[in-house]
Formats: sequence, C-alpha cells, structure tokens
Amino acid sequence: MSQINRSVLSDGVFFSGVHDSRFKTMKISANIIVPLSAETASEYALLCGVLSRSTKAYPDFTALSKKLSALYGADLNVSIRKTGDNQVLTIAASGLDDRYTLNGESVAKELSELLCGVIFEPNLQNGAFVPEEVEQERRQLLDVIDSEFNDKRIYANVQMIANMCADETYGVKRYGTAEKIKAATPQSLCEAWKRLLKTAVFEIMYIGDSSPEPAAEVFRSAFAKVCRTPVTTQTEVIRSADRVKRVTEEMNVAQSKLVMGLRTGTALPDREIYATLMMCAILGGTATSKLFCNVREKQSLCYYCGSRYDKMKGIIVIDSGVEGENAEKLEAGVLKEIEDMKNGVITDFEISATKMAVTNSFFTSNDTVSGIESWYSAQLFDGSFKSMEEMAAVINAVTKEEIVAAAKRLTLDTVYLLKNQ
Repeated sequence: MSQINRSVLSDGVFFSGVHDSRFKTMKISANIIVPLSAETASEYALLCGVLSRSTKAYPDFTALSKKLSALYGADLNVSIRKTGDNQVLTIAASGLDDRYTLNGESVAKELSELLCGVIFEPNLQNGAFVPEEVEQERRQLLDVIDSEFNDKRIYANVQMIANMCADETYGVKRYGTAEKIKAATPQSLCEAWKRLLKTAVFEIMYIGDSSPEPAAEVFRSAFAKVCRTPVTTQTEVIRSADRVKRVTEEMNVAQSKLVMGLRTGTALPDREIYATLMMCAILGGTATSKLFCNVREKQSLCYYCGSRYDKMKGIIVIDSGVEGENAEKLEAGVLKEIEDMKNGVITDFEISATKMAVTNSFFTSNDTVSGIESWYSAQLFDGSFKSMEEMAAVINAVTKEEIVAAAKRLTLDTVYLLKNQ
C-alpha cells in the first residue's frame, strides 16, 4: 500500500506526496479550505468554477484546453464539498506520469505551474473577472442547484440537514444559495479571490510514481510571494438532542422521502468514532444491514433505507424512500432496529459481515489514482493519515461492547418527511 508523506510549504500550506508505481498517470490536487459561511459560500463556489476557465497565460477556455491537450491530454476539474463546518474547494489536474513522457519532460511540473496559474494568476480585466466567464459559470452552478432540487432524494437529505442544523454553520449548503450566486459580480468575485489567497488553508496532494519534489517546489515558490494569515478551521459538535424536530413538506412527488437525523455523541477526534462507524454500518450501511434485511426485505416498508455517519459533525443520517401511508410504520421500524442494537441484539455474523464489507470498501479506493487521492483527502481533518491497512486494522479491532455503547449514545434529533400533496 502506498504511504503518504506530508510537509509544510508555507504558513497554512501543506504538501502531501503519495508514491505509487502501479499507474501510468499522476494527479495533483489543491484543496482550498475555508470556514463555511452563509455570507461567502456562494461566491467561493462560483469563484472555483470561474478560476478553472482561464488564466493570465491562457486567457480563454480554448487556449487552456489546447495547453492541456499538449500535456499528453491532461485534465483539469473542480469540485466543491462541505466537510464539517468547512467549505472545501478542490482544483485538480490529472496527466501522464513523468516516467512515460517521450522527451523526459516533467508533466507534473508543468501541471503544477498550470494549477498555480489558475490559483494565483487568473484572467482579470480591469481588476475584475471576465463578465462572460462569470455568467457562464453562474448558469452552470444554478443548473447544478436545479438538478439537486429535481432529484428528490438529494433534496430531502439537504432539507433535513438544513432543518436539523438550522442554528448551526453546518446548515449552510455547500453552494450557498441561488440568490447570492445571482447577486455575485465580477468585482465581488475578485475580492473573494484575494481573500481566499490570504486566509484559506491549502492542502496540496500529489499521487504518482515520479518524485513529487518538482511539483512541491513550484507551489513553494508561488506561496512565497503571498502574504498570508490563514484561518483556523473548526466544527461545532452537538453531542445529543433534547427534543425531536418534525418537519413535513408537501410536493408533487411519486415517492415520499423519510429522512431522520440523529446525534451520535461522538465526532473527531474521539476514539469512539470507529465504533460509531461500525454501528452505523451494521444499522444501514451494507447489504447485510438491519435496515436492509429487516425493514426493507422482511417488512417491505420502503423502497430503500440506508444510514451514513458524518464523523466530523457527529451525526447519522438515515434516508429512505417510502409510500406515504407507510411513513409512520417505517419510522417505527427504524427506531425498533436502533433500540434492538442498544439492547445488544447484534449477531456475530452481522459484525463479521459488516467488518468484511467495510474493510473491502476501503481497498476498492486503492484501484485508481483518483481513489487514492479521495482516500487521503477524506482524512484532511483527522489530525493524521491512516493507510487502508491501518484503518482496516482499527475497524477489525472494534468489539461488540463498543458497538452497543455507540448505539446507546444515539439520540433522535430531526424527522423530515417529503410527501405527495
């Protein structure tokens, strides 16, 4: 298994290299971490897309695409995610590993220079971004928001979190709001970009077979020219719920959605997060889980029902698709499975099968360069990086008693129902 080596390039700037000789490609990603905020989320999300369209050296999308094609068909993409109370903007480039180039040139160095051009030297006109490029990205981002609204499973999950965490930063959506996206201007995006360079935490990752040092040196030199005061990232964790919030929304839907949010009492950096992860997987995270086998298959109460654990925020989300008239029965069925776990009704087979499923899911990440990058990116806030073998060993060491204790810490916070009008 490949190992990760992390170093500090500048104040609030970290570079991690992963050596792996199995692939012919390499990947460099810049993870830009800022506090999640209703005031800035929309502009940062829009800015991420605008930055990827052009640079000072390649002042339009066509010129940038030609440069990527010249680098053996390299690829540039961006993504936005919410991790705890943080917004993570990722700008990544993938290309041919240096050992396979025809003339010994370093694709890693050139892609690093290109990424630095995207981040540090965008295409500006009169101190602002190009209006046409801003409008194009604005339309695309609004289309993404519309698509998530049209996918009622995604919509219901987002609405549950928004209600559950209405008084918390985590309630802010990763893209912010459509209204603030529409209100952003080329000038305001330029100010957001300057603020980003000064205050964001940067986590640079390199995955490939060749030495990461040429890429590291490019970023080291680029950040040496910037005066920075990086922010401190943190996430508010509410350990338990003192009451149950119930929210029902009516809409023209063919299938109702029931989404339940629970406080787990554990979050990073607690050691108990691994027992909570196992408990959540036994409950509804695998094909042998209680929700799948009992609530869906035996009782036929829903079309699907699964659970997932957010270790940063310390919450479990259980989402399901259900006929409207079965919603109450489904909720009762889910709560019974949780109560059974609190009472120790967990078989040795459920534990062993879940451990096998969870650890196998770890190793599937090892099959691609992007999978390895995603594996380590998911641990940016953990305080240290674990390899897949190390994580598997931790999961396999979790005991039944720890799983039951994790279940006993669960408290139901919010029940959201989206049903037909």
